[in-house]
Amino acid sequence: MTTQAPITAASDFRSIDAQTGEPFGEPFAVHGPADVAAACAAAEAAFDPYRSLPRERRAAFLDRIAEEILALGDALIEAAMRESGLPRARLEGERGRTMGQLKLFAEVVRRGAYLGVRVDPALPERQPLPRQDIRLRRIPLGPVAVFGASNFPLAFSTAGGDTASALAAGCPVVVKGHPAHPLTGALVASAIAKAAAATDMPDGVFAHLVGPGTALGTALVEDPRIAAVGFTGSRGGGLALLRLAQARPEPIPVYAEMSSINPVVLLPEALKARGTALGQAFVQSLTMGAGQFCTNPGLVLAIEGEGLDAFIEAAKGAILESRATTMLTGGIHAAYEQGVEALASHGDVETVARGQLGEGVTCGVAALFATSVEAFLKDERLGHEVFGASSLLVRCRDEEDLHRVLRAAEGQLTATLQMDAGDTEIAARLVPILERKAGRILANGWPTGVEVTHAMVHGGPYPATSDGRTTSVGTLAIDRFLRPVSYQNLAEPLLPEELRDGAAGSVPRLVDGQPG
Repeated sequence: MTTQAPITAASDFRSIDAQTGEPFGEPFAVHGPADVAAACAAAEAAFDPYRSLPRERRAAFLDRIAEEILALGDALIEAAMRESGLPRARLEGERGRTMGQLKLFAEVVRRGAYLGVRVDPALPERQPLPRQDIRLRRIPLGPVAVFGASNFPLAFSTAGGDTASALAAGCPVVVKGHPAHPLTGALVASAIAKAAAATDMPDGVFAHLVGPGTALGTALVEDPRIAAVGFTGSRGGGLALLRLAQARPEPIPVYAEMSSINPVVLLPEALKARGTALGQAFVQSLTMGAGQFCTNPGLVLAIEGEGLDAFIEAAKGAILESRATTMLTGGIHAAYEQGVEALASHGDVETVARGQLGEGVTCGVAALFATSVEAFLKDERLGHEVFGASSLLVRCRDEEDLHRVLRAAEGQLTATLQMDAGDTEIAARLVPILERKAGRILANGWPTGVEVTHAMVHGGPYPATSDGRTTSVGTLAIDRFLRPVSYQNLAEPLLPEELRDGAAGSVPRLVDGQPG
């Protein structure tokens, strides 16, 4: 079982303390092109044995990974805290989510509905032509490359949702660990290694590659044995991987979650009734985790009036009292500062409030800006993501202005309606617009926080993701790494087990379009 690819080059690559910016711990050896090739070759060799395992064996593997992650204990939490600057409670919750989604996918594998089994029996007497026996199931794509995310060192990284869903589908995984948390990634990789050994998985079912820069990721995506890519990160990074994947002799899908500002629409009756409370709650959502969520509320739309004035005053006060917290990396902090400065210096943008300085070297000060509908529509840069605790309020004159801004906005992960009973009619007119723009529509909540459930969509139209038909959170995430295959008129011994007549009832199936 391969977990840590063979090392070919030593280096001074080390963990960085997010609060001080100083390196700590022992150096990590950096993987190179030869290591990528070896990991991908092992994954390819593991593919057929792994996908052929009984579903219960794969499910047990996923369950065991969750158990081994928990067994890492406080060492994992402390490493993640130091490398990310995130607080203990947040990371303990994230560990629980990581374990929960692994166990959820184990149950998905056991039930077998993900196979999408369909049986259309032969109709030899049909006129004018008989129908052949046709059966369908979905099979895994092949080895998957997963890129760890900076903002979720556990739930979206080495053993995160992409890894869990790919392994559940029957795909070996090669992870390119995020350089911001190499120690955290190495610990989680060791847990997966123990789980694979304990459940007797094929050699090569999982590998973990580490190193700074882009060369490692480039080599991984370009390797001809990789069949799909899962990525969470910046728009620039996601598009670079997409270009690499499409330029291959055999292009492959890249499922990239990239950029979203998650508009929040404050409807009139809600503003009148609770403008002050909404302003305070908005800032809590905005500043949570230094704003480093892909679902952060980076755009607020509201019709002018007394209710909006109350919202602004409350939000302004809350931001002025907020103290900056450590951001994940120096690079993320620098990009945030650049984005905030671009808004602050924009001729058509008003600075409503800035928060207080923090104690660390990479603390991101919260910021709220405001602009007009005309300015927002004139400059597309105002609709681009600033990753951190920054948001832009667009003052609208009427409902038509809300429609204009939302129609012009880019694709989003989420869209939120803050509404009261008297807002139902205007909300009903907005929902069809929001359906075309976002993967998840919320009412009277805040977009930060994503439940791992069967009905969750964490995706959306470009540039929120590279493929708005998919999700990276929830059990539908497994669909990204499967494809349908039809079997026409094959004798029963040649059919996959799930498609045989004797397997009826072992997994959900449609027979002639009906459950059976």
